[in-house]
Amino acid sequence: MKKFNAFFFLLAACSFNAQVISGTVMSNNENQPVPYVKIGIEKENIGTVSDGAGNFSIDLSGLDASRKLRIEVPGYEPYAETVQNFRKQSRQQIFLKEKVKDIKEVNIKIKKLVDKNWGVNTKTKSVLYSVNPKFRKEDFLGETALEFNASKRSKIKNINLNIASYTSDKPVLMRYSIYTEKNGFPDKNILEEEITVELTEDMIKDGTYALDVNEHNIWVQGKFFIGIQFLKEFEGKVNISAALFRTGFIRKFYGDWQKITLAAPAINIDVKVDKSAKNIKDEVAASGDDLEGLISDISQYNKESEESGYGKNKSLGNYIELKDTKLYYEIYGEGEPLFLLHGNSGSIKDFYQQIPVLSKHFKVIVPDTRGQGKSADTSHKEFTYIQFAEDIKALANKLGLNKINIAGWSDGGITGLEFALKYPKNLNKLIVIGANASPAGVDERLISHMKTQLLVLNVENKPEKFNERRLVTIMLKEPHISKKELSKIENLVLVIAGDKDVIKQDHTEMMAKQIPHAELKIYKNATHMIPFENADELNADILKFLEK
Repeated sequence: MKKFNAFFFLLAACSFNAQVISGTVMSNNENQPVPYVKIGIEKENIGTVSDGAGNFSIDLSGLDASRKLRIEVPGYEPYAETVQNFRKQSRQQIFLKEKVKDIKEVNIKIKKLVDKNWGVNTKTKSVLYSVNPKFRKEDFLGETALEFNASKRSKIKNINLNIASYTSDKPVLMRYSIYTEKNGFPDKNILEEEITVELTEDMIKDGTYALDVNEHNIWVQGKFFIGIQFLKEFEGKVNISAALFRTGFIRKFYGDWQKITLAAPAINIDVKVDKSAKNIKDEVAASGDDLEGLISDISQYNKESEESGYGKNKSLGNYIELKDTKLYYEIYGEGEPLFLLHGNSGSIKDFYQQIPVLSKHFKVIVPDTRGQGKSADTSHKEFTYIQFAEDIKALANKLGLNKINIAGWSDGGITGLEFALKYPKNLNKLIVIGANASPAGVDERLISHMKTQLLVLNVENKPEKFNERRLVTIMLKEPHISKKELSKIENLVLVIAGDKDVIKQDHTEMMAKQIPHAELKIYKNATHMIPFENADELNADILKFLEK
């Protein structure tokens, strides 16, 4: 697939040459002009935007007289008039009626608000949504939107737009909208008042323009869309970062929304999630990069593990040189050998809560899997779990260990299963935590996320991301351990997973059932991050199982 350096998302337009009607959009109650109003024909890509004084001109030539001219502005009642009636005057004023607000006192008791960020966060400069009035003036006034999905009631704090470059002779006028969802597309604007911004270059910090909407008190739940429209021509160009193979939505004026599956603009939002609110079943917390409810926030554990010193212990760290790799490992404690194997893209430090406890009872050997942590890999071959198992056998041989125990998390658990199949006589007991026997055992949402990630990596084709591509590929293509193979494992095995794991529970139960001497434990209210979030329980279960 060729590398894409830029994407121009363009909206088709129709042009006519005759009857032009001019007018002014006014507020009915205040008798003041309403600036920058979108005036268009229902279900058509035809229209205009009024200027700062509410003035407009629109060409209605060639249109069916029964078609409706439409205006929608937050805070005002929708305006609709047939083209036939609208043509009757060459110069007219359109009066918009303010919506009547029935304000009632509402007491909302919120027990816990949690900060989240949802949407597209990329800051790439190679894949772009380009806003360029000179390039196609007839297409400039289109609107783009991104879908979100809140499983719990959430308040929007900031709407962020990642901007790769900005060149303009004047402030760039933008309008934000928030739409409900209907049949998979944006529907009605839920805002009670206009959110319009005059964007200047100094408002963009570290490649992001963050619009604070906290005072607008915008609460959402379920599917919704954030829309952005540019309202006024300018000399220059604004390039917005975009994510490949993500779905965005575009339309012009009041035409139908269209899905764009090639890429989506980098719109993301900061929200406060009401964790005490009722959850919407069968919905993830947000579309886009966010996988809340599937992958939990582990930033706290990452920080603690980094500060622990494990994985960079100069006095205890060592290497074994194998073909195409230098495998890094650390050893703690004395006694019966226990290998701790981390998950995909992880490292030794992920077991910072297990090592100090387990090393009081066992000789704990913790390696960085090849191509991860401090272990290099110089080959250009795809990774395999069998290869990872062979590396563990080579390390055990070097240490003079004929028989070992293995506790493997995620990919480490898969490696443990492959070790059990290939080296049964060299394995004593095996603990697998959140592991799968085939890609079919992984939640489809995560699989979809990884497929998108791999497509982007392949299109970018950056040499420095070659290893990352291999790590994503192995999760999508492997393992392929059949039920028949699982039934051949004669070692004692403890199968652990969370009831909210990315590994499907029925798949975990199948594995435990097929392995003849397996025990199964499903942790309640637990995700895939058991070694982080359920460390004490896991440590106790490992000790109990190994000391039987």
